[in-house]
Amino acid sequence: MPRATYSVPSHRRRKKVLSKAKGYRGGKSKLLRTAIESVDQGLQYAYRDRRQKKRDFRKLWIARINAAVRVNGMSYSTFIHGLKRNNVEVNRKVLADIAVHDPEALKSLVQAAQG
Repeated sequence: MPRATYSVPSHRRRKKVLSKAKGYRGGKSKLLRTAIESVDQGLQYAYRDRRQKKRDFRKLWIARINAAVRVNGMSYSTFIHGLKRNNVEVNRKVLADIAVHDPEALKSLVQAAQG
């Protein structure tokens, strides 16, 4: 009796992995074992970085706000504290956008944080 290889599902599995590995260089896109390793690692990075992306953007916003506020003679922490103390509720994403595109509005926010 011939050996059963369960060939159609096996081919589908291999094809699925190799299609996910398209664009990888060298054997990582051609050889099954290395393709499986690279695809698994890529999926792990994707999972991790979906969470890190949020942290990275927050860091970027804080850096932009800090730079713009220091031009107006105040530090980031005192600026945020002043806004909270005066009940100005603007999130960091919007503050960073204001800092980049509308320096005059940021100047008025700095004055609100001081007073």
